[in-house]
Amino acid sequence: MTQAAPSDFLHVSQQGGVAILTLMNPPVNALCAQLRGALMAAIAQATADRAVTAVILIGAGRGFSAGADISEFGAAPIVPRLAEVCALLEACPKPVIAAMDGFALGGGLELAMAAHYRICSSTTRLALPEVTLGILPGAGGTQRLPRLIGMAAALDMMLTGAALPAAKAQSLGLIDQIATGDLLQHALHLAATHPAPRPTSAQPVVDADDGAQVIAKTRAALPARARAVTAPNAILDCAAATLTTPFETGMQIEASAFAKCLQSPERAGLIHAFFAERASANLPQASRTPPRPLHQLGVVGGGTMGAGIAVAALDAGFDVTMVERDSASMARGRANVEAVYDRLIAKNRLSLAAKAETLGRFHTTTAYADLANADLVIEAVFEDLAIKRAVFENLDRVLRPDAVLASNTSFLDIDQIAATTSRARDVLGLHFFSPANIMKLLEIVVPSAAADDTVATGFAFAKRLGKVAVRAANSDGFIGNRILNAYAEAASFMVEDGASPYDIDAAIVGFGFPIGLYAMFDLAGNDIVWADRKRRMATRPPGARYADFADLLCEQGWFGQKTGQGFYTYGPDSRQGTPDPQVLALIAASRSAKAIVPRTFGPDEILQRYLAAMVNEAARLLAEGVALKPSDIDVTFVHGYGFPRHRGGPMHFADSYGLAKMLADIRRFEHEDPVFWAPAPLLVDLVARGATFGSLNPPRD
Repeated sequence: MTQAAPSDFLHVSQQGGVAILTLMNPPVNALCAQLRGALMAAIAQATADRAVTAVILIGAGRGFSAGADISEFGAAPIVPRLAEVCALLEACPKPVIAAMDGFALGGGLELAMAAHYRICSSTTRLALPEVTLGILPGAGGTQRLPRLIGMAAALDMMLTGAALPAAKAQSLGLIDQIATGDLLQHALHLAATHPAPRPTSAQPVVDADDGAQVIAKTRAALPARARAVTAPNAILDCAAATLTTPFETGMQIEASAFAKCLQSPERAGLIHAFFAERASANLPQASRTPPRPLHQLGVVGGGTMGAGIAVAALDAGFDVTMVERDSASMARGRANVEAVYDRLIAKNRLSLAAKAETLGRFHTTTAYADLANADLVIEAVFEDLAIKRAVFENLDRVLRPDAVLASNTSFLDIDQIAATTSRARDVLGLHFFSPANIMKLLEIVVPSAAADDTVATGFAFAKRLGKVAVRAANSDGFIGNRILNAYAEAASFMVEDGASPYDIDAAIVGFGFPIGLYAMFDLAGNDIVWADRKRRMATRPPGARYADFADLLCEQGWFGQKTGQGFYTYGPDSRQGTPDPQVLALIAASRSAKAIVPRTFGPDEILQRYLAAMVNEAARLLAEGVALKPSDIDVTFVHGYGFPRHRGGPMHFADSYGLAKMLADIRRFEHEDPVFWAPAPLLVDLVARGATFGSLNPPRD
């Protein structure tokens, strides 16, 4: 093998008559401007060199390429553009083979589609995830993919961003061969067969006859599947061009659509959410201190949350021991865990053998002593401080000195729980969101005495589980539930003043939330929310307003989906609620008793008040240090509370809306209720300085 034209980003070598271009931009071979330039030069050289008979593209390290360089996100385009590289590659008069291992994502897959042949290892995953960032494949992906795999499959890939495994990619026609041995040797063998260049752009769409119908059907369903519609609609427009225009014209349409996506507010929100997630794990304790080893996990409590946590840990490869108070509870806990896997089997998403293997790592017991070898134990019992403290007393007696103890409390004082033990430095809050095995958010609550390696262990555990972790200081409700309580109160005041719960929910869903506030309360259980209101009653500020209609509803035993009636009514085995005239009558009676004359609230005013209360309370806890940075609040609400991702989160939305305008809204509401609507000092300060919440975030890495 001879070497030629080395580069910091591209290694060029030659074996026989085959030029081998190896992408070398660790860790994911991002297609930065320097790498794109090196590729252009190497392709031109290979084209001009008579000794070269074929070209192989391959990635160094753990993958082919993850696509665009994130450091270029939001920046002006830098030449050469990837579309130019792909065009030059496809026009090469010598066969070009893309050999992919690990992953080929976004621009990486677009580069491969411009090659004439595509091979990969059996473990490679391929995806075009651009839609998740509010953009579209802008280097010919919208034009080449339908030509390779057909319109229906192409739209599914581009509109979901979902990754295809190698076998599926081959069955669709995206991959020509799956290598059974060394990937490079397989590519060299293919090159030795002297295949002819095969430009993807010259191929027709596989299912062109049905393409227009597929596009129309997909577009009609789009509002239901994507609330951020700029990029999805642009993808459909570009895909449609493959049916009616030459490839070159389609590329022009794609470029124009890509530019439009770049200017959309949705794209700005999605990019912000992307970087916010990356930043949430950048915690000093998690970076400067190694985590403790994690192998054996304990869970105390086998109810809904405990079972969900156990499943999440089992799926991550942990051995899990669950403790319950008696044999009957232990059996229910095991049944709760098994039921999750049985549902997956029923949906053909899991085999019986895989279930058996997983449950082979799951143990149930009534003895705390069986947790003696656990590295981390998570308490997930009833939300009562005395009960949780008793659990921690038992754990303190049996766990190893280096074990981490964690509570899954939603709002209780972690410092008080930690004080029950002789090892407060080893205690964390790990607030999972239900269902714990599905929801991605994990609030890591750091009590005052927690050691740095305890915190680092919490973040390492979250990473093992595939969760998005956010640090929160010890505060009632932490980040999410504390803010939830504020905007829930704002909603209750609007209902008491004349809006219906269904008006509130409709406005929220119209904004982009997947579920309304009162539908969410019905799902969680109104009795649980009621208990929290009663707990917080003693600490309410003097003179604070209180709307009692939700309490009156609970006094009727209307607890939501589990009772078949809450703010909505529910049929047998139905999760879809129907507005209830009885609820409206109860609310009307409550208003009448307080001599409140109802008025009408339109969707815009509902959203103004709802979001203003959210942002105002967020500013308070940010100033208190409960959240480290505004972007952590955004991550919490996107992943834990359904805040529409394309709006970036409440703090990003507030910046987009205008802080001065939001403060003006709050001051207008303050005339009605100076206690609840008192502006947060941090918000006042930012407006006075002409600053934004975004200015308080650290620079992007």
